[in-house]
Amino acid sequence: MTTLPGPPSPELLYLLAGDEEDLLAACENLRPADIADALNQLPVEAAARVVGALPFHLAVQLLDEPELDRRGEIFGRLDEKVAVPLIEAMSSDQKVELYRELDENDRIRLFHLLDAPTRDVLRLLLSYPPTSAGGIMTTEFVGVPATWTVEQVKRHISEVGNVKETVYAIYVLNPRDQRLETVVSLREVMVANPAHRVAALGDGRRPVAVKPLVDREEVARLISKYNLLAIPVVDDAWHVLGIVTVDDVIDTLISETTEDVQKFGGMAAVDEPYMQIGFRAMVRKRAGWLCALFLGEMLTAAAMGHFENEISRAVVLALFIPLIISSGGNSGSQATSLIIRAMALQEVQLRDWWRVALRELPAGVTLGAILGTIGLLRILLWQGFGWYNYGSHYFLVAETVALALVGVVLFGSLAGSMLPFILRRVGFDPASASAPFVATLVDVTGLVIYFSVALLVLRGTLL
Repeated sequence: MTTLPGPPSPELLYLLAGDEEDLLAACENLRPADIADALNQLPVEAAARVVGALPFHLAVQLLDEPELDRRGEIFGRLDEKVAVPLIEAMSSDQKVELYRELDENDRIRLFHLLDAPTRDVLRLLLSYPPTSAGGIMTTEFVGVPATWTVEQVKRHISEVGNVKETVYAIYVLNPRDQRLETVVSLREVMVANPAHRVAALGDGRRPVAVKPLVDREEVARLISKYNLLAIPVVDDAWHVLGIVTVDDVIDTLISETTEDVQKFGGMAAVDEPYMQIGFRAMVRKRAGWLCALFLGEMLTAAAMGHFENEISRAVVLALFIPLIISSGGNSGSQATSLIIRAMALQEVQLRDWWRVALRELPAGVTLGAILGTIGLLRILLWQGFGWYNYGSHYFLVAETVALALVGVVLFGSLAGSMLPFILRRVGFDPASASAPFVATLVDVTGLVIYFSVALLVLRGTLL
């Protein structure tokens, strides 16, 4: 059985960097992504030495790989005679990603050495936010006049296909004003009559396109919805500025998912691999949220202090505080996760908040009733079998716990589902409604609900 070659040893690549032929022989059966994985394990100086020693075509493919970490630092250590041709040969979307990673001095130093077309592309792409369609698009696409025949299009693809990001989609432009008229697939071109006009191919419907400031998550959603390999980015006059390809979208989804998962965990988003982020940066990213959550939990201590007399008179109530507040936090985290995911997929909009509330209201009551029933039975069984003595008013204690669980879970579900809407309404990322944040919010209110129910049920007995 034939096996695919694994990633090369980082140390081997470094040792071979002084001999181009041996280095090429070691890498000839390897994919650029595998070489990138190996270089990620080397110190920056050593990785830069390997990049500078690679054959030009292989170095360009390597640098076009998003998996290669520390590209900016590597380029900062390359000789200008090596760095400039590499930048000019990279795909436009990766050029701008690289340029964003360079430090300010290297950015200025290299920019003036680039040729005019490359500088123009960088100016265009850097003018858009990195999280927008314009910020991740490539300007390398196949555009042809609507008056061309299929045979002319085929000849054009054979001439320019090697330097384009993708040739799976051909963008048909009005020959007078260069507006986008339609998009045809490579398959349609290959099977069509060579004498037919390219504008006659396809379904004739207006193509799916996005404006340059559209968020990249929306671009990903459209590519997924319409099963596209690429989507054109157009200006107000429908001139094609560039395209976003499906591989760019995959990189975007990985980045966005990573960021959202980190926010769900109650920390600022980290834009570097875990093993490479510095100690100070790691502490800075985590400390802010931890301090905010700690201050929030201080309100829990204040709430318990407010009910100190009730706790001292009915110590048995303290046994169920962790049960009560954790149940509310769990239900809130569930609701938050569901709504944030629904927002990301555009299953719900801001105007749907009341519909969500109407769904969460009975859901919260039902879930609270289920947990309340379990809590009630647990106290009665423990008392009945003599495993724990909750006192002569054990049934009232069980009733208090059960009713409090209904109220706390209901509040947790409503708060967890409404918080993403509130954050979106005021302009924040809904993912900031992390599970720890919701849990902290529900902890405080859960205690208030619990002891308020206890005052009502146990008044005249334990209280």
